[in-house]
Amino acid sequence: MKILVTGSAGFIGFHTALKFISSGHDVVGIDNLNHYYDIRLKYARGAECGFSKEMLECGEIVQSKIYPNLRFEKMDISERERLERLFSTEKFDLVCNFAAQAGVRYSLENPFSYINSNIEGFLSVLEACRKYPVKHLIYASSSSVYGMNSEVPFRETDRTDSPVSLYAATKKANELMAHSYSSLYGIPATGLRFFTVYGPWGRPDMAPMLFMKAAAEGKIIKVFNNGELYRDFTYIDDIVTGISAVAESEPKAPHSIYNIGNSTPVSLPDFINAIESCMGKSIEKEYVEMQPGDVYKTYADTSALERDFGYSPSTPLLKGISSLYRWYISNPSLF
Repeated sequence: MKILVTGSAGFIGFHTALKFISSGHDVVGIDNLNHYYDIRLKYARGAECGFSKEMLECGEIVQSKIYPNLRFEKMDISERERLERLFSTEKFDLVCNFAAQAGVRYSLENPFSYINSNIEGFLSVLEACRKYPVKHLIYASSSSVYGMNSEVPFRETDRTDSPVSLYAATKKANELMAHSYSSLYGIPATGLRFFTVYGPWGRPDMAPMLFMKAAAEGKIIKVFNNGELYRDFTYIDDIVTGISAVAESEPKAPHSIYNIGNSTPVSLPDFINAIESCMGKSIEKEYVEMQPGDVYKTYADTSALERDFGYSPSTPLLKGISSLYRWYISNPSLF
């Protein structure tokens, strides 16, 4: 297949692109290389894929120096005309849209960036898929759409009309937009609600990396809601295996939505203990109140994904944290 991966310099997009090229697919990656977090990490991911900083930034489609079936072009998905030219030229079979402005707390301070990327940008992707038909569109949604739902585990049939952050609202909007385009124009689309993904090459603004860096530097970490938080931490390899299973199969319906997580919520103190155990260091903690936009607990019911695609996450927390730590200490220049 010829596959477009948007957000290919991001955490999930990077790993997904590598999975696809290892399976022999022809992959084109695009990313706007924004500075939401330290750009050095995106450049380093690019280097792993065979692209120098100069190649990534040149603004033209470039060929990987490592993988003959991987190319990249710096592009924002909201650049509608450029995106449609790319679709017209490449004639993609599959599109994986992982480009988005991420982060719940950041949305409180920079709301317009979420509309530009997550709404206008996603509309550009949908329009390109309409004008230049693809066999399947897979797009990233989020567990944040469940808001403050108290009944767990979260199921795809639960109500998702009470988001507690703008980020969550844009992700719910993506689901509605994809559903409407699927209904109107016959675009086969599958949304994946990701649950707290972690692992090597992960985002530095997420708890796993923040806690690990604080432990290494002897700094204090803030523990929100006085530690009374639970997250369904899911290792990146399990996520990518799930994405690949969906990509390699026929769409199950004109538009479908699936949870993709670990189905094992972990308390924040237990997660911190796992990091301390792997690093052999104690982390000094400051217990603070719940932050606006945060949710108390995330817990995925993944039975639908298991039934339809054989999804079965298999990475225990300690194993995943150990892998993350080995990567962390091997890349000191990134931190």
